[in-house]
Amino acid sequence: MAAGKHHHVPATDKTVHWGYFSRSLKPVIEVESGDLVTVETLTSCANDDAARMVQGDPGAESVFFWDKTRKAVDRRGAGPMDASLFGRGAGEGMGVHVCTGPIAIRGAQPGDVLELRILDVAPRPSGNPAHRGKAFGSNVAGWWGFQYNDLLTEPKPREVITIFEVDATGERNWAKALYSFRWTPQTDPFGVVHKTYDYPGVPVDRATIEEKHGVLKDVRVPIRPHFGVIAVAPAEAEIVDTVPPSYFGGNIDNWRIGKGATMFYPIAVPGGLLSVGDPHASQGDSELCGTAIECSLTGTFQLILHKQTALAGKLKDLRYPLLETGDEWIVHGFSFPNHLAELGAEAQTLIYQKSSLDLAMRDAFRKMRHFLMTTRNLTEDEAIALMSIAVDFGITQVVDANVGVHAILKKSIFSGATG
Repeated sequence: MAAGKHHHVPATDKTVHWGYFSRSLKPVIEVESGDLVTVETLTSCANDDAARMVQGDPGAESVFFWDKTRKAVDRRGAGPMDASLFGRGAGEGMGVHVCTGPIAIRGAQPGDVLELRILDVAPRPSGNPAHRGKAFGSNVAGWWGFQYNDLLTEPKPREVITIFEVDATGERNWAKALYSFRWTPQTDPFGVVHKTYDYPGVPVDRATIEEKHGVLKDVRVPIRPHFGVIAVAPAEAEIVDTVPPSYFGGNIDNWRIGKGATMFYPIAVPGGLLSVGDPHASQGDSELCGTAIECSLTGTFQLILHKQTALAGKLKDLRYPLLETGDEWIVHGFSFPNHLAELGAEAQTLIYQKSSLDLAMRDAFRKMRHFLMTTRNLTEDEAIALMSIAVDFGITQVVDANVGVHAILKKSIFSGATG
């Protein structure tokens, strides 16, 4: 489709929402189908090293501003604003991702499908003159990680943050670790003590930590920039935690959702309300310790609206986020395909208790079966045989409440397949 107008959405305290999706958020911009949008995104982990990831960057400084009298972006998560559950802060950190948007697509209605072409992804350079030409990211081995209660060495348990350097020019395709530190109790500007990494954007008091240098020495981590969170707004609840992914996309955390890829999302609310966040410089399948290299990025996208009345092929009856690359089709399975509808009024709590890898695998199987039967016209028996011999199932993530499994189908196995 020919490109339309080119829009730019910066990341500022006026254009982001932190830790939640909402069908009621006012769009920061409305675009036509076919338009291009460049979207700036910020990692919620930037305050792990504010000197490198916040200071000197006006957009980041506006989002992360927090002193004893005011927090620029107060709500961080889908929890209560009065922090009456855990006392962590507004929103309770029940949802952690800084999301830019939402972006409305003119004419989008429930039942339509949004095609999102990812044209470019680039690291956000540090705004600090001392680090010109570099970008940085943070990996948090957190309390929600798979490893947290299965450590070998003391102290147990522990949370460890590792800071990475990325070449902002894009000439070097690998990241290197600079240093790590163990999380120590941090007191936020409002006086709340965070014994663990339990609330996003808490400024780290450098006097309370000990930097360990020489970590991951001589290791080059391949860069594969992507967005952990891309979502259209869900319809089932007013405010939705960004951590569990679902039919609307969200926190899928698949490193393949990067430059050159195309995502398809079933639209659930008028306008679609697209949000982008959780930028990653690199991640492995599983995101085992809780995070990737969380690194602010800027992406350029083309948004194409497919109306329900014209849906055909791979978009017909699409009820889940579908990823397409030049070589592959990839479906995403979750423990609960639509946890908001399936788990009832307490869904956003129960999803953290009921998720399992087995359920996610079952969902990925069902979705790939559906894809093969509806788009390739295979019988069920043919689809099952092909899945066993030619489809690669893998763990997308085990740390986002609604566990994810992806299924990868190579286009090349179909003679003359074009999509």
